[in-house]
Amino acid sequence: MDNFFNSIFDSTTTSTMTSGNFFLCLLVALITGIAFALMSSYKSSYTKSFIITLAMIPAVVSLIITMVNGNIGTGIAVAGAFSLVRFRSAPGTAKEICGIFIAMATGLAFGMGYLAYAVIFSVIMGAMVIVFTITKFGERPLNGKEKVLKITIAEDLDYTTIFDDLFATYTDKVTLISVKTVNMGSMIKLHYKLTLKDEKQEKALMDNLRCRNGNLEVMFSRQDLAESDL
Repeated sequence: MDNFFNSIFDSTTTSTMTSGNFFLCLLVALITGIAFALMSSYKSSYTKSFIITLAMIPAVVSLIITMVNGNIGTGIAVAGAFSLVRFRSAPGTAKEICGIFIAMATGLAFGMGYLAYAVIFSVIMGAMVIVFTITKFGERPLNGKEKVLKITIAEDLDYTTIFDDLFATYTDKVTLISVKTVNMGSMIKLHYKLTLKDEKQEKALMDNLRCRNGNLEVMFSRQDLAESDL
């Protein structure tokens, strides 16, 4: 059975990796990745895409290290391939980046002649992607009170205190994330994360903010949609 999993480029009949070790390593890596992903999500901000990536990356890296083990040339090639991923021009989600790593690991296994390992690995990881996607693994409970607020004010207003009374009335928690000048410095755009006392008061808060900022732009959005995936 192990001969089926030998590299097609091996000139000897001795396998450098047994099928049992391969499945054991993959299973332990997946279990460890899932456990780490669940621990990382405890009382922290995250997206489902990022949690799925954390769960799968250990298995991907384990295959890469197994294939590269003792082969300097392959190690250099892998380092070059990973640098292309790092400096890609188009942004992507954590799930898309994980897909790139899976494809690279599979290609590495094919390139070293381990055809059976590459096929089995890609099928298992593809199945795990489907399972994680259709289940609620990594999803945050939806909280309608958690909002992202982006508001534009004139440059002559003191953004540090101008909305303090409104936030004290309508919110339980407010964090100023960023401050940015826009329109050639004539306006300031503020980015907040906040938790409303009552989500039904969102319209009332917006109306008061509009009165305070001269009816300039005010935008609310859900925190889970506004956060970056990676």
